[in-house]
Amino acid sequence: MSSRTLRRRIHHGDVDGKRWEHLETSGLDTLSEPLLADDDYIEHNKVCALEDIWDDESKKAQIHWTFLFSNLIAQWAQWFATIVLGSGSLLGRLITFPSIAVNGQNNRMLPSSLSPLQEERLRNIRQRIEVPFDGSKTEHQDALKQLWKLAYPDRQLPSLKSDLWKEMGWQCSDPSTDFRGGGFISLENLIFFAMKYPESFQRLLNKQDGCRAEWEYPFAVAGINISFMLTQMLDLKAGYPSSLSGIHFLQLLEEDEMAFDNLYCVAFRMMDAQWLAKRATYMEFNDVLKSTRMQLERELALEDISSVKDLPAYNLLR
Repeated sequence: MSSRTLRRRIHHGDVDGKRWEHLETSGLDTLSEPLLADDDYIEHNKVCALEDIWDDESKKAQIHWTFLFSNLIAQWAQWFATIVLGSGSLLGRLITFPSIAVNGQNNRMLPSSLSPLQEERLRNIRQRIEVPFDGSKTEHQDALKQLWKLAYPDRQLPSLKSDLWKEMGWQCSDPSTDFRGGGFISLENLIFFAMKYPESFQRLLNKQDGCRAEWEYPFAVAGINISFMLTQMLDLKAGYPSSLSGIHFLQLLEEDEMAFDNLYCVAFRMMDAQWLAKRATYMEFNDVLKSTRMQLERELALEDISSVKDLPAYNLLR
């Protein structure tokens, strides 16, 4: 077989009965630096024929066209808001938005008030975000075990420190060392994803869609990065979100108590679609995450978005 018909990829599971080692990286210190990048990242390779990579043509088409369609809508909406509804246009001067005010310092729009329901749900999310992961707590240990059972229901549960955790995409044998800035909520997000959208979860975990990169992103650690990214993007550690995305998110929170967790699932699927579209590799993960954030911000800004299910990228979960 010609070498051009072969491609290597990292798969988070046993490859021909072998395992590989992951080196610990710098983690979640800042979004301005690569969150998943290490020149010494080591892997074993699985050889597969190109004709076998796309085992689900309908899934491939769905991801490709949904990704392009959501980009087109978001870019058009951004143009429309800037050109047609901009402050310098006649229509922009005639239209008012009674539910928001302008913060002159940062030119950000602030909500005039929140409903009691929004207040309560926002407070609950902030409380969840403030909980660090603590490997010594039984509750947190049980959550890790639950995640394993959801990911691998037919496999034996390993000890809390085992090389088997690397197969899920943790970077060392002790998953607790990978949380850092992600906190316990990032583990809750992964569990929610596995329970609410099990098929999408399994496809991402096992990298079943598309022509995968030679160096793949580690699934579990990527999930922690996405939780951290969403927390920053939605400005959830502030007293009240003042970013545009945060304000749009408050509207979603009115309709869905689990809006953050559902948005996390969309963001994870969107990130993987961006990864495939860009033909990215491990060292480019941070760039893919930034692109995912930008795309998600554009979709949140679309009109008639009252729930996570209204986002164009939600179709990726189906």
